[in-house]
Amino acid sequence: MPLSPPHAILEPRPSTLDRDTFVARYGDIFEHSPWVADAAWQQGLTTQHDHPDGLASLMGQMLQQASSDEQIRVIRAHPDLAGKAALAGELTGDSTQEQAGAGLDQCSPEELARFEHLNTTYKHKFDFPFVIAVRGLDRYAILEAFAERLDNDQATERRTAIEQVMRIARLRLQARASG
Repeated sequence: MPLSPPHAILEPRPSTLDRDTFVARYGDIFEHSPWVADAAWQQGLTTQHDHPDGLASLMGQMLQQASSDEQIRVIRAHPDLAGKAALAGELTGDSTQEQAGAGLDQCSPEELARFEHLNTTYKHKFDFPFVIAVRGLDRYAILEAFAERLDNDQATERRTAIEQVMRIARLRLQARASG
């Protein structure tokens, strides 16, 4: 799916929406975390937030200002890559498209076993799932990043995961503006 140009507009325009409508429309941008959209609406929306990058910046700011516990809950809301939820068809629509776009639905049994091992090892070390914006990556690049990030310390990996969550949100908003 192509990304939206910088001048693209989200429809309906976020700046024109009441709180309930805004949260209903944009509350799923951060996986199972509508509170981020609610916090953004409460911060105040202007016409700059009618653009994907403007809204992504505001919503990302809300996540960055959240407590460490809230940030961890957002990270934990993300599914394992090529994990049991994906195999069972239990992912959100966005996650399903993103993982399929990276070829994670086409993994060999050996690749699935590697993902399962890395998911388990990563969660044991960091106590949250590995999160990466998969758009534009293939399963080989994802597996490589997975293995590399296992060497991070807890604080570095939490920051990296939050950066990736914010990248995913930006890509989702850009996709909505182009679709």
